Amino acid sequence: MSIVDTQERRQLRELTRAFVTREVLPHLDDWERAGEVPRALHATAAKLGLLGVGFPESVGGSGGDLLDSIIVTEEVIRSGGSSGLIAALFTHGIALPHMVAAAGVSIGGSLGGRLGGTSAPGDDDLVQRYVRPTLAGTMIGALAITEPDGGSDVAGIRTTARRDGDHYVVNGSKTYITSGHRADFVTTAVCTDFPGSGELTLLVIDKGLPGFTVGRRLEKLGWHCSDTAELSFVDVRVPVANRIGAEDTGFLAIMQNFAAERLSLATQAYATAQRCVELAVRWCRDRETFGRPLASRQVVRHRLAEMHTRAEAARAYVHEVAVRVAAGEPVVTEVAMAKNVAVAACDEVVDQALQLHGGFGYMRDAEVERHYRDARILGIGGGATEIMNEIIVKGMGL
Repeated sequence: MSIVDTQERRQLRELTRAFVTREVLPHLDDWERAGEVPRALHATAAKLGLLGVGFPESVGGSGGDLLDSIIVTEEVIRSGGSSGLIAALFTHGIALPHMVAAAGVSIGGSLGGRLGGTSAPGDDDLVQRYVRPTLAGTMIGALAITEPDGGSDVAGIRTTARRDGDHYVVNGSKTYITSGHRADFVTTAVCTDFPGSGELTLLVIDKGLPGFTVGRRLEKLGWHCSDTAELSFVDVRVPVANRIGAEDTGFLAIMQNFAAERLSLATQAYATAQRCVELAVRWCRDRETFGRPLASRQVVRHRLAEMHTRAEAARAYVHEVAVRVAAGEPVVTEVAMAKNVAVAACDEVVDQALQLHGGFGYMRDAEVERHYRDARILGIGGGATEIMNEIIVKGMGL
């Protein structure tokens, strides 16, 4: 029995599948057109214990580790959900870990420990005010790092936070912020020195503060059920108590959580590929051309075999790397390779699956059409494929 296929994780799969079947599938098309998922879905997932998977019980989570989070992500998509749904419902997976780690609580997939060796005035209080309510499904959080001119250059962040007594005065802007419209708070990367200095700090900024504006809802190629926003900060006064960890430890905090985020995206990629193989096999068995099922034709069978092989190989490698990350091994290069391997497999498999569906695959009524659109972001988010390649060649000593 594999470490990712224990009896407990089989039960977690069954719970996740039942949740998707009952609470998601009847409504997903409507959410795609509405551009967001309802807040009530967070509460329902929390009651079932799914929202808190991977977070310690001591901070309001359901326990488990990175591998359990991967199981949930995989099963949501394999059961008919989507990576867009994962982005919308589990945004706290990138919004909360920094707070939990700063409070001295270890999370699988990150290094844990108090950042900078000392806690900020509000570290433990942040857990009570933001982490617990979010894992209970009563609040929604987002992570704001990317800026209009920054892209993948985290060290080049230009949003500033100037200390003024018991507050920071924040000025700047963020873009492409997942769940930015629905979020009650935003874990925000700011520069506490001159813009672009790389001296970053993380602040929790509440929606509704004077000067904090949520801009237009961004329309995207895919992930339609996941709302995406632009954020603007003009002289926003944020209490020092909302600082995560010590000042100027934000860059380290962001880097520490990248392994879990990138493995989540890798999981979404191979799971999407697996789901598209299943959809293609089903279609090719049922669809007849010239009096014969598509699946009876050798060229189609071989294409399905190649698709299945790529998806399963990607899954196996991502699982292998995830086990090492969960064990605390420093496998930065391997995480980058896992993401690229899974994304490449997903891109190829989804494209072939839509091709096999023919004209129907191009229709909004086809599930494969949604996966085709959603898959494109996976090679961009969490560090683009090109950034992953730079990490890989550094690991090779080049």
